[in-house]
Amino acid sequence: MRVCHLTSAHPRYDIRIFVKECATLARAGHDVTLIVADGLGEEIRDGVRIHDVGPKSGGRLARMTGTVERVYRAALALKPEVTHFHDPELIPAALKLRRAGIKVVYDVHEDVPRQVLAKHWIPGAARPLVSKGVELLEHYAARRFDAIVAATPLIRRRFAALGARAIDVCNYPILAELVRDTPWEARRNEVCYLGGISRTRGIAPIIAALPSTATRLNLAGLWSETELKAELQQQPGWARVNDLGVLDRAGVAEVLAASKVGLVTLLPTPSYVESLPIKLFEYMAAGLPVIASDFPLWRDIVDGAGCGLLVDPNDAAAIASAINLLLADDERAHAMGEAGKAAVLARYSWAAEGDKLVALYRELAGGAA
Repeated sequence: MRVCHLTSAHPRYDIRIFVKECATLARAGHDVTLIVADGLGEEIRDGVRIHDVGPKSGGRLARMTGTVERVYRAALALKPEVTHFHDPELIPAALKLRRAGIKVVYDVHEDVPRQVLAKHWIPGAARPLVSKGVELLEHYAARRFDAIVAATPLIRRRFAALGARAIDVCNYPILAELVRDTPWEARRNEVCYLGGISRTRGIAPIIAALPSTATRLNLAGLWSETELKAELQQQPGWARVNDLGVLDRAGVAEVLAASKVGLVTLLPTPSYVESLPIKLFEYMAAGLPVIASDFPLWRDIVDGAGCGLLVDPNDAAAIASAINLLLADDERAHAMGEAGKAAVLARYSWAAEGDKLVALYRELAGGAA
């Protein structure tokens, strides 16, 4: 089938969108185009055509109007059999594509109505109203789309309860990228945080914890709040940060192979508490013990695998104590890392999730690829 994935907000090499979903569908024999808005031009990579509608201009409002319109027009011009979109701001455009006779799949990465409640750029008093409005829009649209692809079982259940065709395709790691037989003694006495960097993702307590440790933090990812980085660079803990910037997948694998502990201490926002963060599973795949937020869902995973320690993500002292505990006990840390790797190999890999996505597309095609 001719398939068109759409994003107005994500980078072209987004792990879920490009590396996992688009590449998986291309390998399954589909003709896949990914429409992006980054100004980096046209490209064919891993069997996927990347079509660029030009850079985002202005602030959020400009992206939600002008950029969305360009993405919509590009998708309409390509005449795909299926469009698969990844940003809630594209819902109105996706409804128009559905009315044009194109099948539509909505890929729901997060519980957006709950996520809105933590958006710092929305005035606090307005957040409940905006959240309810987003929820009503999603519910209206979901019944009209051909399928919902949810990043977690919880999100899938929310849409299935509306009568929508919904599957969960969890953001588990691609094992070939990360599973290595790195000798434990070859790793440095360092911890790492990889992924999007923001206040709600818990970076401030991590930096505050570092002066109470003897370690360094390998920090890699995109900052969503530049003023936050400037603020944290003034903190004593910043002297213990290896600021690595944005890394490609090979660079990520190298950092994971060199570190001894992975940090995933997201703050308890409504959307994060029920999320399945990819970095948790990537750390596990790489054989790293994890220090994770003590959320019920995460506790089931971490305690179930015996792969790390759970902390209050707002408590810098607790984070420091967990770091010191693991780095002081190589035997325990190594055993936890191996237990996490075994759990990923058995239960948390992308291969089975990709198969679910391919099966959905087979259904959308009426049984034909």
